[in-house]
This record gives sequence, C-alpha cells and structure tokens, in this order.
Amino acid sequence: MTKVLIADRTHSVLEERLREAGFEVRVEPDHDYESLAQAVQGCEGLVVRSKVIIDKEFIDRAPKLRCIGRVGAGMETIDVEYAEGKGVRCLNSPEGNRDAVGEHTVGLLLSLLNNIARADSEVRRGLWQREANRGCELGPLTVGIIGYGNMGQSFAKRLDGFGCRTVVYDKYKEIGSLEEVWNEADVVSFHVPLTDETHHYLDEQFIANMSKPFFLLNTSRGAVVDTAALVQGLESGKVRGAALDVLEYENMQVDGLGDVPEPMRYLMQSPHTVLTPHVAGWTVESKYKLAAVLAEKIIDVLK
Repeated sequence: MTKVLIADRTHSVLEERLREAGFEVRVEPDHDYESLAQAVQGCEGLVVRSKVIIDKEFIDRAPKLRCIGRVGAGMETIDVEYAEGKGVRCLNSPEGNRDAVGEHTVGLLLSLLNNIARADSEVRRGLWQREANRGCELGPLTVGIIGYGNMGQSFAKRLDGFGCRTVVYDKYKEIGSLEEVWNEADVVSFHVPLTDETHHYLDEQFIANMSKPFFLLNTSRGAVVDTAALVQGLESGKVRGAALDVLEYENMQVDGLGDVPEPMRYLMQSPHTVLTPHVAGWTVESKYKLAAVLAEKIIDVLK
C-alpha cells in the first residue's frame, strides 16, 4: 500500500481524501529535521509546510519518495530542482488561497489609502482627526503588479471594479516591463516567490528607479523587501506608505520590544504603515481549499 506522511497541521480533508484513494496515511506534525528524515523512510509521499528544510541530504535519505507536497504556495524550503532531478515531484496548492490573498491585498491597499488603521487607533484613544486622515481614491491611481501568477492575477481581478489602471510585470510570462512599473505606478504590489533572484527585490535602487512617490504592498515573502531600504524610502517620502502582510523579521524572537531590529521598530511605530501577521492567505475557506487541491495533485502522481 502507498504510504504518505503528513508532517504538518492542515485541514482533515487532505487525510480523508488520501485514505479514500487507498493510501496508508500517517499524520505527524511535530517533527524536526532528523526525526522527519527517519519517519519518512518507506513513504512515497510527504506533505510539509515550512518548518523543516527539505534539502539534498534529506531527499537522498528518502529513496522511496515520489512526491513532496507543500500546503500553500511558497516552495523556498524545498530544493525543488534537486528533487525533480531525482524523480521526486514537487507539488503545491496556490489555487487554494489565491482568492484570500487577492482580497486581503485589496483590503491592505484600501486601509493604506484611507488611513483606516491609523484612524481606528486614534478614535479608540479619543482623538477625532478628520483632516489629518483625509484619504485618496483608488480609481485615479495606476497599480503596478510584479508577479502575475495565481496571486497577482487574483489581485488584478479584484481591482477591476475600482476603475484603476494596472500595469503588470512578470519575467517568466513576458508580460509588461519593469520600466513601465517604475515609470507609471502609484502603487507597487509584490506577488513573487522568494528566490535568490527576488531576495531584496525592493531595495534602494528599486526605490530610486520609481519616477513617482508610491505606496508599497507586499503579500508574498518578507525578504522580497529590504526593510532598511524601505525605512529610508518612508523617511524621505519617496514611499508614501507601506502595507505588509509579510515581514523580513517574521521569525524574530521578541522579549517585549527589546529585541526588535531597528528597521522593524520603525515600521511598527510609523503612522504610514499597515501590518498584518502573514494571514493574507489564511481564511477559513482557504484552509480547506489548500488541502483539497493538494490532495488531488498527490493522488494524480501516486495513483
């Protein structure tokens, strides 16, 4: 019987559908690297999220492995090229949370343009700052979307009803140009995976290349944005505001506020930022869809 190890906490539909397909399924979400390398022995399928790095050594130690599934979109914790070269299919399920990410990104943008988070905080403190919180409308703006896969397309679809113009750049789809984004965008939104190429995609030079002051959105991966460069942009006014669901310092261990890196502290205290804790794709509906989509892909490979 085909064996699959689910090494993460996910919706039960994943286990249920794999069992219905005739697989022997174990759910063991609390492994570290070494214990997972041992537990996967004899398994043809492995489901992970991002707690363990699946590197060359790990793959070599699992000779029966035929597929690795990622509950979600990002594959940066898996050496996909090496795995595929060894005949191990690498699967993810971005179709499962693209709607959630598209909606959340629109919400971040509207909050940023209309100072919603800041105004809410002020009203709760008894302040009634109407003029200081005068917003701007989305309709007249040009939104630059970098990365036009599942997430970028979902965001673009939801912008249609606002009457704004979108310009798109995706290196792998030969769509648009980065220069068009630099020259025309009032808003820049990142929807790219984290790779060596996209690490610190937004840096001092990117900001300098923008012809107009702009709003920044990031719902992809935190390290796509160089936080120190972003802070400089906010201080200079070249970046008018930033709404970030992902942060370069997401994994920091915080004791009170004493250990927060200075750039992160700036973002936390700035009136020109909106921050959420990596929840853009984290809805009730997406939890189910992420697992259901991945189940079907695993079944297609292992059946």
